[in-house]
Amino acid sequence: QEQLVESGGGVAQPGGSLRLSCTASESFFRILTMGWSRQVPGKEREMVAQISDSGRQSYGDFVKGRFTISRDNAKNTVSLQMNNLKPEDTAVYYCIFKTLSRENEIRTHWGQGTQVTASS
Repeated sequence: QEQLVESGGGVAQPGGSLRLSCTASESFFRILTMGWSRQVPGKEREMVAQISDSGRQSYGDFVKGRFTISRDNAKNTVSLQMNNLKPEDTAVYYCIFKTLSRENEIRTHWGQGTQVTASS
């Protein structure tokens, strides 16, 4: 049973934009960090962006101002606005929620992945 549902992947031309969203299909006691990572076949998964429960954002060095992460706590949703896409951004993107349970356990939840392709 999927807990995180992603949407918004697809194909865009280099220089174009895509917006990814990820929503929790069940409620969590507390969501600490929401974020996105990506993976290209044959390469290690890398962090794209993350946002803390206080709103602090961090990005991978390769983002360089092109992507913006945001979260809506009322809707348990995290979004990633990707502008000025480059061919090297082509990858499967995964959303990640780090949560705290009532038993004070920290758990990591992953989305199923959504393909992003930047190609002409």
